[in-house]
Order: sequence, then structure tokens, then C-alpha cells
Amino acid sequence: MPFELKLTLPNWDDVSKIMHSTFLTSDSKSTLTFMASMIIIAGISLIPNGWLSSLIKSFNDKKSPKVQTPQPQWWVIPILNATVSLVFTTSVLSHLNSPSTVHPFICSACIVYFLGFYGIGFIDSHELQSRPPIFGLSDLAKKEIASSDLKAPPSISRRKQQPQGTYEHDFVKVCGEGSLKGSPRISSSPSGYKSLSDEGLADLVLSQKIKDHTLEKILNPSRAVQVRRIVFSKTLSDQTAIESIPSEPSLDYAKVYGANCEICVGYVPLPLGMAGPLMLNGEKVYIPMATTEGCLVASTNRGCKAITQSGGCKAFIVNDGITRAPCLKCLSAEQAVALAKWSEGEGKQALKESFESTTSFGKLTGIKATVAGKNVYLRLKCFSGDAMGMNMISKGALALISTLLDKFPTVVLVALSGNMCTDKKPSAINWIEGRGKSVVIECTIKKEIVQNTLKTTVDKIVDVNLQKNLIGSAMSASVGGYNAHAANNVTAVFLATGQDPAQNVESSNCITLFEKNAEGDLWMSCTMPSIEVGTVGGGTGLAAQSACLKAIGVKGGGENPGDNAKKLAMVVAGAVMAGEISLIAALAANTLVSAHMAHNRKK
Repeated sequence: MPFELKLTLPNWDDVSKIMHSTFLTSDSKSTLTFMASMIIIAGISLIPNGWLSSLIKSFNDKKSPKVQTPQPQWWVIPILNATVSLVFTTSVLSHLNSPSTVHPFICSACIVYFLGFYGIGFIDSHELQSRPPIFGLSDLAKKEIASSDLKAPPSISRRKQQPQGTYEHDFVKVCGEGSLKGSPRISSSPSGYKSLSDEGLADLVLSQKIKDHTLEKILNPSRAVQVRRIVFSKTLSDQTAIESIPSEPSLDYAKVYGANCEICVGYVPLPLGMAGPLMLNGEKVYIPMATTEGCLVASTNRGCKAITQSGGCKAFIVNDGITRAPCLKCLSAEQAVALAKWSEGEGKQALKESFESTTSFGKLTGIKATVAGKNVYLRLKCFSGDAMGMNMISKGALALISTLLDKFPTVVLVALSGNMCTDKKPSAINWIEGRGKSVVIECTIKKEIVQNTLKTTVDKIVDVNLQKNLIGSAMSASVGGYNAHAANNVTAVFLATGQDPAQNVESSNCITLFEKNAEGDLWMSCTMPSIEVGTVGGGTGLAAQSACLKAIGVKGGGENPGDNAKKLAMVVAGAVMAGEISLIAALAANTLVSAHMAHNRKK
């Protein structure tokens, strides 16, 4: 049984009579003695209260298990003691100078406080056992904590549980107002989960009893990856895709040599995340994203959820054709004009035949000549099937130039690329004319989803987009940059699927538009005129990148030439749309910084 010490205070009426008679006595010696005793009491009250209580508590702790309890704000006590002591001393001195019947009552109240507070650390009555700890008087109900059922599956989060979603992956809301009040915390005893098999844990994720983003907190990171791989092997339409995505250090250098990298010494691993599902053109797709930017996949995932909850999005290919623009130098401006007219007119068919003789899939679909003095820039446009097409169009351009030089033998080829293509550089021509796949994508997000999932309002999103993406970009004289962060999602998908990451420059051209419709819902679109992607050639042949394409359902050539590359371009646009709506919502709700602090910082 814990050691207890109770302190009984004297009767208030007795104390009052003693104090009153003492203060009113004419004997100065008695008064001075009383004042000295009161000052000693005040001094005692300033001694750190609880030192003796700590000794008693340590004695009790040896007999009972230690239970952590919430601690009160002890810093208030010294301030309160000093204030009461000052009132007491002032009252005594005032009474000596000008005796009054009020002073004894003030002093009596102070003495009662001193005696009561000095004894507070000793009191530990049974009546207080069931209450929360006040000034360290009592521990919480120890027996209830000690007897809690630890065999039940631990709670994933201490936050109020939200209603379960209706999709395969009802991911937690992130980068939004509601999710930033604190990251989900794992139960302090996750051993119940650790004892389960990987298959068992995967089933819990699929049944939404465990959120997949919390696996690293329940398990070790390596095992979390393996469990998540099982989850996606059961979720993706092609269940074998995840098997080819390496999770351990490995790379087939035989495939790298002669195709992807020279003087190779190894490889740099990038984390790969899966956002989704995104309902795109009536089909659920998952979006592989390779990135080192924390919160990017989570934010995109939130956007996917909002779009899918509202019925999904629709994407359309407006134009399709990769470009190359050789620079030709003529003897005079007159000859340059003649060459330009011949190329676009009577000579166009001959140039087309020369170009297409070099490729099975490539089709020359356009020639546009631009004259600058003696120079002519021929911007060639080529349909390249499922390949991104730069090698295809460059090879065809050389054959075309050979035919042209037969007609104009004094013309000189300055450079196969004259920078009017334009490849891997910002340019207005790509923004206006397009390059690669020109895509427009749209969706309507219900106002309830904007409020509940995105944690803001339709009006705020429309206003932020106007002031930031449209007016702000115009004031900065941006070319193709009328968006929030399209390049983030373009680059992440490019890295994951084996695209040329440098082509994110033109592929990220995007204008994001929002409107409030008649029903009060949010309509949005992203128009991207120059997405340059392929599903064959280049980095798409590497095992991991090929597996990511397989996960989307676009690996290799399509049933019809170009189908897979077009679908990949629309998936890129879908990722951009999801990222745009999530970021604009975070800006509208002013949760951007707190989101990154919560999700982009090591704890």
C-alpha cells in the first residue's frame, strides 16, 4: 500500500481570532515576533514545493509500476507564491504603520494559502484516485492501463477515424488542412502487426485496416516495401508488372551499354511511388512517380482521389508529331525564299518520300520553312508511332536534306538542328505550334469533394488560379508557364517510365484553368501542347522503367501504332492535373508550408 501523509489544518475561526488579537496588540515585541514568523512561512512557501513529495513518490514507485501522466504547468506556482508573499509582506508593513481591521484578514488568507500549498505535496487521498492528476496529486487509473487488452490490433491513428472510402486505396488526405494538424501516429505497440506474415499485412492494407503510407512506421522500411509490392501485385491490372521493378540494388549493365550510358560506374537509385487510382477516360490507372521531393506523390495522390471521387477526368489528343528543324545557308536571300517555297510546294512530295524511305513507322506530316536573311529553317513534323521519335526524325531529315541539295547544290547544311525544333529549351513555337503530343484534359470536381477532400472552397481555388497562374505568370512574361508546378509531375513520371528527363522543359508547357459552373462545382482543365513521350526505345528498355510502363498498361508498341504513346501522354497530363488541383487547394487553404513540414522532414 502506498505511503500516505495527511495534513489537518486548524479551524478557520480559531486562526482568525489569534491573528486578529495578535495584530491589534500594542506590544511591539509580540508584533515583530509575529511578523518574523510570517516571513519565515513565506520563505518556506518559495522553496521548490514537492521536494518531499518527490521522496514519497519515489518510495511509492518502488511498490507500483511507473505510469506516465500528463504534467501540469509547474512554472505558474513560483509566480503565484511570490505574488502572495508580496501581498502578505505589504499588508504586515502597512498594519505596523497604520493599524486596520482589514490587514488581519488579508494576512489570514495568505497564511491559509501558505499552509494549504505547503501541504499539497503530502496529500494523496483515495478520493482523488479516479480523477486526472492535479498538481501531481494522483496517478491516472493504473489498473485500467495495466489491464488494457494489448492483444487486439493496435490503432493506426489516434485521430478520430474517418469514414472508409469506396476505392481500392482510400489513401489518407495529405497536404491539406485536415491532415496537417499532425501526422498519423502508430500505436506504441505495433508488435501485433510485426508478427503477421507479409501476405497477411498486405491483406490488411487491401481491406483498408492499415493505410499503406503507414507501413514504414509499423514495420522496418525494407519490409514495408516488400509488403507494398504484394499489395500492388494484387491491385495493378497487370499483376506481373511489380515483379520487374527492382527493390534491391541491381541493374542489368548489358542493357545499359550502347544504349543509355557511357563510362558507366553504377547507377543512382531513386525512390518510386505510386499515385492513384486516377479515373482517366473511364479506366482506373496508377501513376508511377520517381522523385526525391517529399510530399509530391502524396499531394498528387490527393488530387487523384478528388478527381476520381467526382467521376474521373477525360483527356484528348489534339495533335501528334515530333519536330526537327535543320538550318540551311543559301547564297542569297533570294535563293533562301526560293528554297522555302519549293520545300512547301512542288518539292514537298519528293522530300516526303525521301524522309519516309528511312523508317517503317515514321510519316512526314508537315514542312514549314522560316527565312532569316540567307538562312532557311525547315521545321519538319513527323508522326513517330510509339517512339518518342528524335532518332527517327533526325535520320529521315538527313535523307530529306540530301534530296533538297540535289535541287539546290550551292546550299550548305549548317546544322541538322537549327533550334527551331525546339528541343530541350523554352520556346514560344512549341507553346503555339506544339511538339510531340498535344493534350487537353478536363474534369469537374463536386463542391462537396473540394470542401471535404481538398479542404477549401471552389471560389478560393478559382481566385488563387487567376491571381497566381494567369496574372502572375503574365507579369513574369512566362512562356507556357501558366500553371502551378506541372514540371514536378512531368519529371517524376518521365524518370519512372524511361523518358528523356531533359525534355521536361517543353513537355511541362501547360495552362491550368478553373471555373465555377452553374451548379457551384469546380471545372478545371490542363492544356499541354508539347508532351514528348514514347513507349519504345531509349530508357523504356530498362527493366524498372519497362515495368513502370507495364504497370500503366503501355509497355512496348500498341495494337495500333502510336496508341500506347498517346495513352502515356494522357497519363502524364492526368498526373499534372492531379498535382495542380492539390497544390492550388493547399495554397488556397494556406497549408503548403505546414504540409511540407509534416511530410517532407525527417522526424
